[in-house]
Parts: sequence; C-alpha cells; structure tokens
Amino acid sequence: MARTGRPKAEVKLTEQERATLERWARRAKSSQVLAMRSKIVLACADGRDNKQIAQDLRVHRDTVSKWRNRFVKLRLEGLMDEQRPGRPASITLDQVEQVVVATLEQTPGNATHWSRTSMAERSGLSRSTIGRIWRDFGLKPHQADTFKLSTDPLFVEKVVDVVGLYHNPPERAVVLCVDEKSQIQALDRSQPVLPMMPGMPERRTHDYVRNGITSLFAAFNVADGTVIGELHRQHRAAEFKKFLITIDKTVPAELDIHLICDNYGTHKTPAIKAWLARHPRFHMHFTPTGSSWINQVERWFGFLTDQMIRRGVHKSVQALEKDIRAWIEQWNDNPRPFVWKKTAEEILESLARYCRRISGAAH
Repeated sequence: MARTGRPKAEVKLTEQERATLERWARRAKSSQVLAMRSKIVLACADGRDNKQIAQDLRVHRDTVSKWRNRFVKLRLEGLMDEQRPGRPASITLDQVEQVVVATLEQTPGNATHWSRTSMAERSGLSRSTIGRIWRDFGLKPHQADTFKLSTDPLFVEKVVDVVGLYHNPPERAVVLCVDEKSQIQALDRSQPVLPMMPGMPERRTHDYVRNGITSLFAAFNVADGTVIGELHRQHRAAEFKKFLITIDKTVPAELDIHLICDNYGTHKTPAIKAWLARHPRFHMHFTPTGSSWINQVERWFGFLTDQMIRRGVHKSVQALEKDIRAWIEQWNDNPRPFVWKKTAEEILESLARYCRRISGAAH
C-alpha cells in the first residue's frame, strides 16, 4: 500500500482574513517576512500542496508546513514574530527622548554643538550609546550646511519662466545660460608640486603666489551642451556688451536668442538695455535673486573649476587664459547637455515643505 504521509491541516479563510492577507502580501519593501508568510497561507487556502507551494515561492517545504499549521492554530496573530528572549534594554525610551530633544533644542555651555563626549557627560550614557541614538535618528551635530532663501518678490514667476525654458524651449530659438566667473586667479605654488606616487597623493604647498586675475564670460547651450566663452581682464558692462556681440555673431541669424542671466548690475545698465533694444531677437530671462542654482551654466563652471582651475599651476594670466580656452575647446568637441528633471511645481512644493519645517517657534 502506498504511503500517504501525515495529513495536511486544511486552511479555510474568512473574507476579512483573506483581505488582510492579500494586503500584507502586497508589501513591496517593508515586512517582507510577513508578506512571504501571507503568500504561503493564501496558497494553502487555494488547496495547493506543500511541495508545489515551496517550488512556486522558492522556500523549503518545512517552511510551508510550519506556517500552515501556525495559521490553523493561531490565525492571523500566528504570522507575527513572537517575543524573543534576551537581555532587556539597558536604556529607556525616556532617556532616548531626552538625548534627542537635547541634541535638537539645546547647545552645550562651552561649545557651539554637541559631541558624543559632551552629550554622554550630560545624559549619563556611554559615548557608544549616544552614537547609536544619533545614527538611528539621523542626527549629525558635527556637520553644518548653508542655505539661502530668495527674497525676490517675483520668485515664483521667475522660477516658472526659467524652468519653462528648460522643459519647453521655444521653436526656432536657442536658449543660453549666461554668467561670468569673475576674478579667476592665476596661482603658482611657492614650491614645485610633488607628483602622485603609489600610496601617496599629489602634494602641494599650502601657500601660493598670485600672478593676476581674469574673468570668463560663458554661455551654455541647454540643448546640446556647447559653450560660447570669452575672457576679459575686467568685469564691467562694457565687457558684457562685447560678449553679447560675440553671441550675436555666433548664433545663426534666423534664430531667436533667449538668455538666462542673474541680476548682476552689469546686465541691466542703460547701455545694455539700449543694445538689446536694437537687437530684438535677444530675450532676457532673469533668475530669482539669490538663486544661482537654477542657472545651468553654474554647474558647468563647477566642472571647469574641479578639472582645471583648482589644482592648476599658472605662472601668468596668459598661461591661465590659454588653458581655459583649451579646456573649452575640448569640452565643445564632446559637449554634454544637462538634463533638468524638476518641474516648476515640484521646486515650489519642495520649497514650501522646507519653509514649513523651519517655521517653528525656534526659527
């Protein structure tokens, strides 16, 4: 006679239990263990045997048998993890709350911010415990960042205008992000730079010799990433006008030109306004005051600084300008446009959430 084995416990679900199990089984990230147990019980309720369920869900047959029997005995509560034995917690929730509140709302009397040592002395807990509490709550008192909220009364209108150009540029037109990187210093180190060696980074002296400054006027094409650049020793409205003339000569005559600029005074002088009036294909769009992050050319300036200027060594302004021109030429040989993903609505909503967070009584 064939061996039939131990009979399986039959699983029958009420409508409420099935709805609860289906909701638990759909969990994408949290409580994946509970989601798998729910899938096992639902499969058992459909009349499938343990072997087939184990193959479909890629678990062991004993696992299927365990949760089938546990559900039959304890129903939904049986799928939860049981309280496990172990040493009780050495600190209370009140102590954790006191550390978090003190970190957020107070400062030590002899410093501007808490350290693990100073908070441990205040709370009576160990330094390692303070570190775990701060890590669990994402608190980093040793770090500080900067911010700038624009006070421009036309902030919303300007954000909508500039971001609209990024997402929906006008037809038969070119959109250029224009700005000046002023006072770029030609720096020479007081001693020769020591090259990188295995196990040792490149080394340079902390002091330097200034050999003059120059200013870079740049126009970044948001469509293809190409850059129109021009160097001048001074940074005035006269130089900005010369740069506008260069842009006018470079861009094909049949295209309109939309310039995204900041609110620097040289962009709005009577001479500049008169020149723009004589060249109607130029359209000026100004970023909000204190919001240079919205101008894409600033990101391009970051690449230039990181890759050429910051660690460069130049014995004269002419050498600095030569290297900048060469770097721009290499960039334009393989231009890379930036992809602007945030819409104006998302930017404004993000700013609104931030303002709500800092609008408490302590701010």
